[in-house]
Amino acid sequence: MSRQSEASISAQSGSEAIQWATAIPFFLVHLMSLWAIQTGVTLELVLLAIGSYYLRMLAITAGYHRYFSHRSYKTSRVFQFLLAFLAMTSAQKGVLWWAAHHRHHHKYSDQPQDRHSPVQRGFWYSHVGWILTNEYDQTEFSNVQDLMKYPELRLLNRFHYVPPFLYALLIYMIWGFPGLVWGFFISTTVLYHCTFFINSLTHIIGSVRYDSRDGSRNSFILAVVCCGEGWHNNHHYYQSSVNQGWRWWEVDSSYYLLVLLSWFRIVWDLRTPPDHIKANVYVPGN
Repeated sequence: MSRQSEASISAQSGSEAIQWATAIPFFLVHLMSLWAIQTGVTLELVLLAIGSYYLRMLAITAGYHRYFSHRSYKTSRVFQFLLAFLAMTSAQKGVLWWAAHHRHHHKYSDQPQDRHSPVQRGFWYSHVGWILTNEYDQTEFSNVQDLMKYPELRLLNRFHYVPPFLYALLIYMIWGFPGLVWGFFISTTVLYHCTFFINSLTHIIGSVRYDSRDGSRNSFILAVVCCGEGWHNNHHYYQSSVNQGWRWWEVDSSYYLLVLLSWFRIVWDLRTPPDHIKANVYVPGN
């Protein structure tokens, strides 16, 4: 084996080594969820976990995804900051990191360059493995030049551990340790994997309506659980749309929330798919 080949293999293995600064907090959140054995289960704690989950899932779907990644609507600078802060309480790294990697995913969806394609790298790597590696730890600022002009977003991205810490502290101050376990640790663990299922499962399992030139699928169950994100084939076919459910029965709670906010002019210029896009249904063999 040549020295050049050895160096290439060494560099690749180094880039895919575990990033412990990310992995340790990630696994600790999972381990702390086991304290539910000690706290017990009450209706209040379960409702707290569910409420905390959906509050932050909506911030991820309507904020991280549909606004910061795809710019599918407009809002004020103040609400933009609040949306970023709330989404970052999910402990899924910074707003610029999230948007940059997601834009890269759409550029190379299910191609060899795609960082979390189950077609290319298998289920577990696409689900969570890629996030825990050195290779994808940094933010690719070249992918988010439109967001880089906001110093407050750059600051949030740099100190991305602060929002989840403050969120956890607030829950602890109100509901104590049992609330912390259910409202933060359990809720965040479920939030992690439901978000990651969109990267992994919806490129493997589900129905195909449009020829999106990748493995994206639609899933009713994930659409309900993930606030509309399960209509992934729709989204990959026309990614700039603010709504991902395009039929009356395609539940999309993120879109419903954004429509409600638009009535109060908190958000505006919501972009929806033209009729000819929605009508262009994929027919196998054509």
